[in-house]
Amino acid sequence: MTSTVVLINVVGYFFLFLYLALLLRVILSWVPGALDTSVGYVIYRITNPILDPLRRVIPPVGGLDITPFIAFLLLGAVQRIVRQVLIGLLF
Repeated sequence: MTSTVVLINVVGYFFLFLYLALLLRVILSWVPGALDTSVGYVIYRITNPILDPLRRVIPPVGGLDITPFIAFLLLGAVQRIVRQVLIGLLF
């Protein structure tokens, strides 16, 4: 494997990590007190930089926080852009 392919894979794994952290945050939010645990704290610290700016712009819809859904969509778009830029720069 060339170093360029490795770099693209590392970026892909980084985004996968963020997707999984967001998904875990959503699941933990359904369990009372789960975000108060040590695992919840770590997930909270990882996902807050993504969710907090969105929450300042997007209000809850019918009492439902849709920012994790929007974050998934935005992460997907950013991941595709970063991948295409890396492919363009490296190949």
